[in-house]
Order: sequence, then C-alpha cells, then structure tokens
Amino acid sequence: MDSAMGPEIHYCSECGRPTSSDDLARFGDRLICPLCKESYTQKLREGVMPVAGMRYAGFWIRFLASLIDSIILGTVTKTLQYALFPSLGVVTAPAPGANPWEMLGPQLAKLGWAFLVSTVVSLTYSTWFMGALGATPGLMALGLKVVRPNGSPIGYGRALARYFAAMLSGITLGIGYLLIAFDPEKRALHDMICDTRVIKTRR
Repeated sequence: MDSAMGPEIHYCSECGRPTSSDDLARFGDRLICPLCKESYTQKLREGVMPVAGMRYAGFWIRFLASLIDSIILGTVTKTLQYALFPSLGVVTAPAPGANPWEMLGPQLAKLGWAFLVSTVVSLTYSTWFMGALGATPGLMALGLKVVRPNGSPIGYGRALARYFAAMLSGITLGIGYLLIAFDPEKRALHDMICDTRVIKTRR
C-alpha cells in the first residue's frame, strides 16, 4: 500500500469524535481527543470514574450491603427509641374497673413517635452518607459506591430523592429491586428514577 497514506482514524472514548491516532491521548484503555483531554484529566483529578471503567454491582452484593445497613440502623434506632420512650415495650394491665380503651391512646402515641424516630434516623443515615461519601457503611464495607452515569457524586438532593424512591422499589412487592438482575447496568427501580448507578470500587 502507499506509504503516503495518512494516520489511522480512531474515535474518542468521551465524545465519539473521529480523530487521527496521532492526536489521541491514551489513558489506560481509553483514547481521548484534544478537545476532551482537559475535562477528562480534570475528572481523573477529582476521582470521577470514567463510564467505561464502571463495574456495576449485582443483586446479591447489594442485598448483603443492605443487610449490614439494616443491622446498624436497627441498633441505633432501638437505642434511641428506648432512650426516649423507656416504657415503649412495656404493656401494663389496666387497673381494676378502669376502661382498657383509655390506655390505647397513649400507647398509640408512643408507637407513632417511635415510628417517627425510626424514619428520621433512616432518612438522615441514608441521605448524609450517600450525599457526603457516595455510600452507606454497608456499601463501603463491600467496596460499593452510588454515582451518576458519568461517575460523578450524586449529592445530597439526589440522595434524599433516592431514599424516597427506594420505598417504591419496596412497595412494588420487591419487583423494583429484582430489576437489578435484568437491567444491563444493574439498576433497581429507584436507580432508574434518580438516574444513579451502584458500582464496584475494588478490583
């Protein structure tokens, strides 16, 4: 073949732009064009994982992470509930001649406050850890992290929205969670709603 032929054309891993192989910068297995190079290197400095480098976490490892979080949350919540409402689990017999229904109101009020404490603790736990660190202790223990599709952090607002969206995954008889097994990016229903991904950070 004619040796005067120009350099081979490849495609930028970031924007897909056809670029001469001589002009592409290589980062691992990714080829980056001059127009994307600055923003890509900035992502690397900020610790944002390139999309092609993401390894998505499957159902069982996420289930185990959720189990770890449930144990932590259960311990903290019960401790707070019994500290605030020492008689929460104590059922006393009504006095002779007293109307047992009169005891029902105060007991239901305690249960309502206990439920509120549980909800606030769970919401704060999930939102703060996800917003600040991108993972709850359960996820961190297994080397998992929640990110945006481009690998960037989800932030507090999206972490809060994801907490409520996860309720939908639960009230659909768990079908929202089972979607993880069938989605190519292993997304649950709440991941689809909030546009998040759960990835593995350990090789």
